[in-house]
Amino acid sequence: MRLAWLLIGLLVWAGAAGAAPVRIKDLANVDGVRGNDLVGYGLVVGLSGSGDSLRNAPFTEEIMSSLLERLGVNVTEDAFRPKNVAAVIVTATLPPFARAGSQIDVNVAAIGDAKSLLGGTLVMTPLNAADGEIYAVAQGSVLAGGAEASGEAASVVQGVPTTGTVPSGARVEREVAFDFSQMTSLRLALRNPDFTTAARVEAAINRNLGSGLANLLDSGTIEIDSTVLGKVNPARLIGQIENITVEPEIAARVVIDHRSGTIVMGEDVRISHVAVSQGNLTLRVREAPIVSQPNPFAPGDTVVVPRSQAEITQEPGIGFAEVSGESSLSEVVAGLNALGVRPRDMIDILKAVHAAGALHAEFIVN
Repeated sequence: MRLAWLLIGLLVWAGAAGAAPVRIKDLANVDGVRGNDLVGYGLVVGLSGSGDSLRNAPFTEEIMSSLLERLGVNVTEDAFRPKNVAAVIVTATLPPFARAGSQIDVNVAAIGDAKSLLGGTLVMTPLNAADGEIYAVAQGSVLAGGAEASGEAASVVQGVPTTGTVPSGARVEREVAFDFSQMTSLRLALRNPDFTTAARVEAAINRNLGSGLANLLDSGTIEIDSTVLGKVNPARLIGQIENITVEPEIAARVVIDHRSGTIVMGEDVRISHVAVSQGNLTLRVREAPIVSQPNPFAPGDTVVVPRSQAEITQEPGIGFAEVSGESSLSEVVAGLNALGVRPRDMIDILKAVHAAGALHAEFIVN
């Protein structure tokens, strides 16, 4: 019950916070200003015997032999048996407007049977974009996110030691060709499309920076025509727009997470006049078989005679609890908590209310 009342406080607070003004930069993205995904295949060396077993990961042996040959070292297959090398996939995101020489973080993940990347060093790895071009090169010490220890009869693993990061581990070598300063028409894309929010964004921009500057195209797009202001710097214009505050429209939603038993309700959730009753029915079946056998030296066989006991118990509870129609968020939650049930049981109640057509909100179950 204590957890249920804590849930009431969280839901009411979340609903009240939704009405506060929000900056446009927290509601929308500028169309075309985005990062680009990079990926590469490389090696992590310097592991303490926790690398790939080369017989089970032949691709590791192949790339390692190729690397050593490029460095002028000739190795034979029989003489090549290291256990301190692991093949990894390296991923990163190239930020918008990243310039040559700037550094970005990278993530590494083992693709062989390596047990841990702890203490390893990523060898120079080219990172390619979707067009196949190399945009960055990664290298550096790997910070693994877990630990692994093992003995002859047991082992223990904490976290995920086969993944890690290299902070500022990649250097940008190629820039994305995108001249933002020459753009005269810009578009804002709302992260959560909504016609009411988009109309408020349009009105706020025109009110603060000049009439006709913003034009609403659809529920998720607002076009910015910078020619209305004459010759202006698009970057400076976006800097002014993104700090304008708008009160977003929050859709009525109920989100349920079955795994953790979490219930989140929006401020505008409404429930029609409905009565709810909740109770538990417990069925218990006990097996107590009896062994029956004939008397000594008497004819017959030993048999097992089944004996079952079944009972049904109805746990005591309350009758119907009434939730008044078109209630506020706090009244809805208080009415549901009047049933005296746990939050996990409340999930089933909300499902039933939604199925009855009395819950007026988008119902999302994860």
